[in-house]
Amino acid sequence: MMAADSEIIRCEWCLGFPEYIEYHDREWGVPSFDSRYLFEMLILEGMQAGLSWATVLKKREHFREAFDNFDPGKMARYDRNKKDELLANPGIIRNRLKVEASVSNAQAFLRIEESGRTFSDYIWSFTEGEPVINTFRSLKEVPASTPVSDRMSKQLKKDGFKFVGSTICYAFMQATGMVNDHVVSCFRHKG
Repeated sequence: MMAADSEIIRCEWCLGFPEYIEYHDREWGVPSFDSRYLFEMLILEGMQAGLSWATVLKKREHFREAFDNFDPGKMARYDRNKKDELLANPGIIRNRLKVEASVSNAQAFLRIEESGRTFSDYIWSFTEGEPVINTFRSLKEVPASTPVSDRMSKQLKKDGFKFVGSTICYAFMQATGMVNDHVVSCFRHKG
């Protein structure tokens, strides 16, 4: 883990919580083109809805174990017994609608891949395959959603995904490096 000393300037949102600092320094905003990782992050962002990201980070390893390492092929086949098992698992967020959405999202993921596109190509098409580099100076400038996340949300819903509102989509874009929303003074802004 990178030292959290006062000489390193970070985005304000990650300060005061070691897991946030680790996530910020190593993962948040790093462009990923790995379809399975992108799927994991889409599921986790949906699970976070109405909760703090800290809650999700603390439970992330439990999610990976419970959801077969976010293997869409396995998740798409979850039956009622598996869903009930998940809802009884205290290591994850036990919300029936979110668990159901995770299964239908896995099915939607497979439909996209069966159409001949990778999920990565599908997701990155919203930014034309390139990260959007923003130059915000403070957290107050960072939007909760954008016209691009609006389009992504609309298309994902059309393609059968759930828990993919525009705010969730924008948080997903930030997390996976589709947009670089590190403030310009942050040491991670330039990569």
